[in-house]
Amino acid sequence: MFNHINLREPAMRRYKRLLIVALFLAVLFAVFQISGLRGHFNLAFLHQQIVDNKISGLLIFVLLFCLGNLIQVPGWIFLAAAVLALGKTWGGLATYIAAIISCVFTFLTIRFVGGDAIRELNNRYALRLLRSLDAYPIKSVALLRVLFQTVPALNYALALSGVKFYKYLIGTILGLPLPIMLYCIFFDYIGKVLHVS
Repeated sequence: MFNHINLREPAMRRYKRLLIVALFLAVLFAVFQISGLRGHFNLAFLHQQIVDNKISGLLIFVLLFCLGNLIQVPGWIFLAAAVLALGKTWGGLATYIAAIISCVFTFLTIRFVGGDAIRELNNRYALRLLRSLDAYPIKSVALLRVLFQTVPALNYALALSGVKFYKYLIGTILGLPLPIMLYCIFFDYIGKVLHVS
């Protein structure tokens, strides 16, 4: 029995930081849900903030993007609001800057809470992915950004992977423009079809 406990202890230690991150995110989500703040993470509210006052509206936009990324709010909502309020060029630029700030904020927050917890897992799939990330960190992050943009789960995984911050940042800066540009064209077209201004 004593040996059984000793064998399980390292496994429990390996998952401890992942459990702390999951608990942190669950509490954060619950606070936003119960307080009603999550209701502000919608297209109409974000659009109106930007339309009402360009400077303070954009600051609120960036702040909500940062918080939204932590509580699983899809990034396209922010992009659509900015494009419909500012047009595809300025809306795309505002979203690009806000997305980078949001990804950095999420990375630093999750890294602070969970460290490089994924590296402690004894899982062959996780180890294979980490080897690829270690071999080509900037290229891997950029490709993941093209495919998944600012998806919160991707931000969590990259933060917990142990990838160097500056490589994460460069990969994020390089990977976001293409998908943001394509979404801008799409939302601008939708806005024109629906006569949203």
